Amino acid sequence: MAATPAPPTAPPKPTWDPRSPTPMPWLRPTIRIRLTLLYGGMFLIAGILLLSIIYLLAAQALRTGSQPLFKIVDFDGLKVSSNDCPGIADGNLSLTEFNNAISECIDDQRQVALDNLLSRSLLALLGLAVIAFAFGYAMAGRVLSPLGRITRTARAVAGSDLSRRIELDGPDDELKELADTFDDMLERLQRAFTAQQRFVGNASHELRTPLAINRTLLEVHLSDPNAPVELQQLGKTLLATNERSEQLVEGLLLLARSDNQIVERGPVDLAEVAGQAIDQVASEAESRHVTIRGTRRPAVVKGNGVLLERIALNLVQNAVRYNVSEDGWVEVTTDVQHGQAVLVVSNTGPVVPAYEVENLFEPFRRLRTERTGSDKGVGLGLSIVRSVARAHGGHIYAQPREGGGLVMRVTLPI
Repeated sequence: MAATPAPPTAPPKPTWDPRSPTPMPWLRPTIRIRLTLLYGGMFLIAGILLLSIIYLLAAQALRTGSQPLFKIVDFDGLKVSSNDCPGIADGNLSLTEFNNAISECIDDQRQVALDNLLSRSLLALLGLAVIAFAFGYAMAGRVLSPLGRITRTARAVAGSDLSRRIELDGPDDELKELADTFDDMLERLQRAFTAQQRFVGNASHELRTPLAINRTLLEVHLSDPNAPVELQQLGKTLLATNERSEQLVEGLLLLARSDNQIVERGPVDLAEVAGQAIDQVASEAESRHVTIRGTRRPAVVKGNGVLLERIALNLVQNAVRYNVSEDGWVEVTTDVQHGQAVLVVSNTGPVVPAYEVENLFEPFRRLRTERTGSDKGVGLGLSIVRSVARAHGGHIYAQPREGGGLVMRVTLPI
């Protein structure tokens, strides 16, 4: 007996998750931040230009470096004292030296006055810049507040609350036009969603009833022991065809329902639903000589138990049916990793090219066949799994396993 191959390791978790929060949200370049920086930057540029003009005009008015305003021609008996210009208090200076000392002192005082003007103006500009940025941030928030209402309404709609409307009041500007357009779109979406729900409900009844009647009639005729062999063979063929049609109808209806967000949610343990799925497939796995194993740790999510059980059942059924003829195995594990509930189903089986993996999630698509009959299913299993996972805010990733088979990894938010 051949040795059982070692179970594969789970595929690496994607490094990027669109549902994960943005790190350091205060550094995110939002429109409000950009408007604040634009307003504050324009204020700073205008302030610097204005300060430069004032400085140049003040320097020109003080005539820095020009000829002195006066000159002493005779200073007999003149006594001068100054704290700012101690050089002119020297009584041994000649007339020319005295005038030069006065000119230098006046130039120094002019420069001191300009330096004081520049330093105080810069401090005033800095204070006004802080006020300008704060004012710009507040004004940008006030101007963009309608966008916040639009965003909150869109998030509520994403949670299947199509009855929400923005109903923005205020001036008839571009933002109000955007909000009104969004409300009209929501109205059309709600009508389409309601019509779809009504259609699914009607189709569920109209399609199931005749198929159930056909199955009952065929079973009654097949139960007649006096029926001819040819008629019994034909009845069995028709019964198998009818059963396949029922599976197709159920799959299509489930796919239509699961394409939308789940409204009714409750705590569901993936380990429990995986165990129930394994119990349902156990007899089929035994008949195909496939061993089911794996460790299932508690992983509680908030969702619809019936649909989540469908995820596990479809994955385990596919893993059992598309397996090797001898010494095949299926490994089913559940766990909580990186704040998410994870269901991993891996199996032995035929080699799957990497470029074929994505096609397996399309309706009625199978490996190397398309829209063809098969006794293994109707070709909707993985499509339903992906649709249900998306409806719960999760994802499914498929990866070819070395040596044949696949590794299916479903991640759901806790």
